[in-house]
Amino acid sequence: MNAQCCRPVAMDLGVYQLRHFSISFLSSLLGTDSSSLRLDSSSSGASVVAIDNKIEQAMDLVKSHLMYAVREEVEVLKEQIKELIEKNSQLEQENTLLKTLASPEQLAQFQAQLQTGSPPSSGQAQGTAQQPAQPASQGSGPSA
Repeated sequence: MNAQCCRPVAMDLGVYQLRHFSISFLSSLLGTDSSSLRLDSSSSGASVVAIDNKIEQAMDLVKSHLMYAVREEVEVLKEQIKELIEKNSQLEQENTLLKTLASPEQLAQFQAQLQTGSPPSSGQAQGTAQQPAQPASQGSGPSA
């Protein structure tokens, strides 16, 4: 029987502490003075409803800020994806062109290097780059 008498007091104290925490949290979110929002143990139902409304407003505010931040991040990521797709397309075109210009021996040598994991030598890369340039210089020489 004695425990039943103490239980409502402890519950009221817990509710009061929860309200105090909610008010402190709310006031920090809203930037208001918590003394203007404080309740005593004799607060009415209207005050509880007002606090519930303030909590709901604060939660809506947090939600809207998070949604805005997420939308911004999504837009940035979409732009990055678009740029990467364009770069990938350009690299695929370049790769196709290089495959068509390379001799079968060069392709076989490149495949062997890929299998062994060794990087291509700089002399081979220069030789490949010089091949298309040589016919162009020879063609322009006699016409000059």
